[in-house]
Amino acid sequence: MRDYEIMYIIRPNIEEEARKELIERFNAILTDNGATIDKVDELGSRRLAYEINNFRDGYYVVINFKGDHQAVNEFERQAKFSDDIIRHMVVRLDQQ
Repeated sequence: MRDYEIMYIIRPNIEEEARKELIERFNAILTDNGATIDKVDELGSRRLAYEINNFRDGYYVVINFKGDHQAVNEFERQAKFSDDIIRHMVVRLDQQ
């Protein structure tokens, strides 16, 4: 198992309850595929550097977890199809 970090941006006009459900759903995608989540940071609403899908702001979430490529691939597949996530990025953290 390797250490990963996922950062994703949720569209700003989503309801608070729907946003919480979305975060829980994507956490469940990771855990259902064998990952163990270490930390979930909700960084909140921030201004984007450039406009994405006509949005100037976004709600940032960062997840640190241990897992394998199967969990990462499933997260990316689901994030691509979700209209609520406007951007996501997965980074593998190397041991130093």
